[in-house]
Amino acid sequence: FCISNSLQYSVARAVQHTAVRRAHHKHEPNFHDKYGNLVLVGGAAFFAAVWGYVITSAGVEWGLSPVGRVTPKEWRE
Repeated sequence: FCISNSLQYSVARAVQHTAVRRAHHKHEPNFHDKYGNLVLVGGAAFFAAVWGYVITSAGVEWGLSPVGRVTPKEWRE
């Protein structure tokens, strides 16, 4: 019983020590911290530019509704 209590205490102290050490450690910015927003904005701009080019240059016909262009056939009985 004493061994398990002392083992639990030592494990708890080790976890607490690690948490304190991480809390006081200065966070160094990584690639995502430095360039994340820039990459996101660049990707969004590239996406918009490519689709803008495709939509305007692909010869897509807008207004595909047949209303007014299709005349009904005569009814056969």
